[in-house]
Amino acid sequence: MENEDSQEINYSSIPQPTETATHCPYCALQCGMLLTGLRNSVAVLGNGSFPVNKGALCIKGWTSAATLNHPERLLAPLARHGEGQLETVTWDEAMDRIARAFTETKARFGADAVGVFGGGSLTNEKAYLLGKFARVALRTANVDYNGRYCMSSAAAAANKAFGIDRGLPFPLEDISHAEAILLVGSNLAETMPPIMQYLQAQRANGGHLIVVDPRRSLTAQAASVHMGLTPGSDAALANGLLHILVRDRLIDEGYIRERTVGFERVRGVAATYWPERVERLTGISESQLLSAARMLGTAKTAMVFTARGPEQQSQGVNNTLAYINIALALGLVGKPYCGYGCITGQGNGQGGREHGQKADQLPGYRRIDDPSARQHIAQVWGISPEEIPGSGKSAYEMLDSCGRDGGVRALLVMGSNVVVSSPNVLHVEERLKTLDFLVVADFFPSETALLADVVLPTAQWAEEEGTMTNLEGRVILRRRAFDPPPKVRTDIQVLCDLAARLGKGQHFEFDSAREVFEELRRASAGGIADYSGITYEKIEAHNGVFWPCPSEEHTGSPRLFTDVFPTPSGRAQFHPIRHEPPAEEIDAEYPLFLTTGRVLAQYQSGVQTRRVAELVNLSKEAVAEIHPTTARHNSISDGDQVTLSTRRGAAVFTARFTPGIRQDTIFVPFHWGGVQAVNRLTNPALDPTSRMPEFKVCAVRIERHQED
Repeated sequence: MENEDSQEINYSSIPQPTETATHCPYCALQCGMLLTGLRNSVAVLGNGSFPVNKGALCIKGWTSAATLNHPERLLAPLARHGEGQLETVTWDEAMDRIARAFTETKARFGADAVGVFGGGSLTNEKAYLLGKFARVALRTANVDYNGRYCMSSAAAAANKAFGIDRGLPFPLEDISHAEAILLVGSNLAETMPPIMQYLQAQRANGGHLIVVDPRRSLTAQAASVHMGLTPGSDAALANGLLHILVRDRLIDEGYIRERTVGFERVRGVAATYWPERVERLTGISESQLLSAARMLGTAKTAMVFTARGPEQQSQGVNNTLAYINIALALGLVGKPYCGYGCITGQGNGQGGREHGQKADQLPGYRRIDDPSARQHIAQVWGISPEEIPGSGKSAYEMLDSCGRDGGVRALLVMGSNVVVSSPNVLHVEERLKTLDFLVVADFFPSETALLADVVLPTAQWAEEEGTMTNLEGRVILRRRAFDPPPKVRTDIQVLCDLAARLGKGQHFEFDSAREVFEELRRASAGGIADYSGITYEKIEAHNGVFWPCPSEEHTGSPRLFTDVFPTPSGRAQFHPIRHEPPAEEIDAEYPLFLTTGRVLAQYQSGVQTRRVAELVNLSKEAVAEIHPTTARHNSISDGDQVTLSTRRGAAVFTARFTPGIRQDTIFVPFHWGGVQAVNRLTNPALDPTSRMPEFKVCAVRIERHQED
């Protein structure tokens, strides 16, 4: 290992390719792009041959190369000595210190006292290896990831209803042919702009779009019907729509009889959600309910989509199941140009939850408590099934346990910024500070990295090879365009080196992402998410391969459920769902609802996008969107600094008047940290099944900000 005296590097001295076809580092569309030029002057072009985005990119994609040479880039390991500042150290010193801390923690408190927290942006290879590292090198049950905050409710609901969780069970191109679409809790026009070409084609073909959102978002403005529901009332709305569909005989009785089970109990529940009752619960007028139900019920082809709006709630699984009931009652799932789909958010939100970095899963989307799954994975890993730990704590529960007796005492965070993205982040930050040891692998000094004892500089998206799985279940290959800076390592190199220092190097002898993928193929074989027939060459030849793909002769599975559901009965399962109020209701002290989400120019916790000048110019700060009438009642003017307070904390934002938002609701984006971190306010109440926190609804009050 060479001495690391300086972080200065001469990028122009590194040989560079002139053009590389790769994929955007941000959302789950995984748009195809071309990187051209030298590393210190990279041009980004849309890749018109990639069928998902067809050359279109959003502003984040166009500016994505700006992070590669950013002056705040981490270029050498950092370590903290005592209570001092983080200082540059060698890789050997950093890795030895981590290995020593993990070994000592296990000896004093047991293996489960070491935790691993991953991310939905990690490639399939890294997500797989991180889960293996936790269970083989550390022998800890406590591994989870930030996808718990994103896709867990929809995943649990899809597994319950269909026996499989794949965000979209059909390609995006099918959207154009749907006569009616119900889109719940998503602002695609800002969060995934290239997807709008499909909705625009759908409208051009005479189709209708129904948007459910407390805000009249940019997407809602393009809708035939916008239903501005009361936050936390999704199950009531879904049951109300189903009530009308049943009453007006718009459901598909033949499909229900032949392809589903459990409808009669659902019919009984829906009968109690008559329009007048639903209007009181949701704020949606009876006329809008009738209009939306009839658009869906009379369409020859229709789709139902859910996203974070209904899912990021303490009733997120039930909300999603209630909307799935509509799709099943209409006989949509498995029919051409029809179905139910979940709009996956993070770049590898789909693949990231399939291969083992989730507390209750093993690779191939296998359950960790399934003896046959444990036997299969143990054989691939060269260990005994008994050596694989059981299910560990979910993401928020693991963070909440930090520093406590019986909890996590040392933590590895890879690909996540938990002190911005977690709910109740002031509490999370306090818990992290009680850890005996924290190590963060990242490419920028994130808010979480600044709390660490050791920070490891890792490669960015354009500097490493690996596969991603987009929202369609299409496995794509992200190609390396440039070598990492000389003193920066890939996450795979970090995990393999650290495993060797922990005495488990024989299980981590990988020299490339391709080698990891070859083992992932074997590990996933026979599982729900079967990648065994996917190769890098096959991905390149076909612009991606849809899983499941159980053999190299298999062409992949663009469309699911056409003949049978992978459930014990072969049928889809209805679930009777009753509306329950959110975990925290408004009252005299906190009289408004707070909801959160994304904006066009920022992404997730903002570690990357808040460092891109063009994006900062578009969205330089978090704003609190408030209805002008509500603002006047609280003596607030447009542009005022305001303090939002909940039972967990306070944060300061600029007020922006938004006539299209409900008068009882305030919306704030979640991309900022510090005093502008809206997750200081959000409720960590968890869904009992998915363990999803209730990001999307809590009680809040607003007042003009008073300087200290």
